[in-house]
Amino acid sequence: MAREQYKQIRRLRRNTTLREMLKENRLSPAEFIYPMFVTNGSGIRNPIKPMPGIDQISVDIAVEEAQRAFEVGVKAVLIFGLPDEKDALGSSASDPTEAVQSAITEIKLGSPDTYVITDVCLCEYTDHGHCGIIKDEDLDSEATLPLLAKTAVSHVRAGADMVAPSAMIDGQVAIIRSELNEKGFNDVPIMGYSAKYTSAFYGPFRIAAESAPKFGDRGSYQMGFTQSSEAIREIQSDIEEGADIVMVKPALAYLDVIKEASIRFNTPIAAYNVSGEYSMISAAGNAGWINREKAIMEVLTSIKRAGANLIITYSAIEAAQLLSRG
Repeated sequence: MAREQYKQIRRLRRNTTLREMLKENRLSPAEFIYPMFVTNGSGIRNPIKPMPGIDQISVDIAVEEAQRAFEVGVKAVLIFGLPDEKDALGSSASDPTEAVQSAITEIKLGSPDTYVITDVCLCEYTDHGHCGIIKDEDLDSEATLPLLAKTAVSHVRAGADMVAPSAMIDGQVAIIRSELNEKGFNDVPIMGYSAKYTSAFYGPFRIAAESAPKFGDRGSYQMGFTQSSEAIREIQSDIEEGADIVMVKPALAYLDVIKEASIRFNTPIAAYNVSGEYSMISAAGNAGWINREKAIMEVLTSIKRAGANLIITYSAIEAAQLLSRG
């Protein structure tokens, strides 16, 4: 059979302009959410060793970072807090004078169009590092849920545009939705950490957020990495409880879950390009083993290609700058 009779797919790859015209998936900075680790004080930038380019920052620097992100088209941030004091109940999580609440208010003043999302969990605030109240060496869901709701309300009162409960406790979305509605915050959306796996890729985050468990692990409330059908049940449950956006975390090792969720549910999907994923690319790129910039864009595109509508990524600003260069 003559060669000309075969379909020549390569014809569409031979020209740079044509390849650009035919791209099936295009990233946009508007899809990125930039996480920040905020502490009390001022003028603070504490480098996070396993995450080059990412720092623990004080509230005033958080405002500058939000402005910097907005200028390159990244219009949403996700705030994690680092308290001065921790206790068994995570009491400072709902304190209106704490770093998260202060950062929300100051960012909305200094960069009013920045969309501020807050992580709602207790792991940064408990002295044992677990995501809720511990009873008999196990997480007590019933005791934890009201504290998560109280924390979410404190964030919204400070000016948060969206709250994101991440404790992976059954009923967390429902109780937060109920409490927000009761307090008159019916229009504030919830992004649930719906399919959150217990993952080795969280290591750098736990250093950054100073939130590693002091005993045991989080396997009794986060999913094991062998699970896929369970993830779909978790996502369905969060939607039924009132989640406006659902999340898969981590992203890169769970692209199959993102894809399945995008097929099954007509609800926006966020994917968290987590600290370990960021650190691997940073380490390999800094060592000269891979092209860092190309790897960042390849990974983020794969997450979008799998079906994510939003991508939470520490590379948000850098990726936006790369996109602007074309």
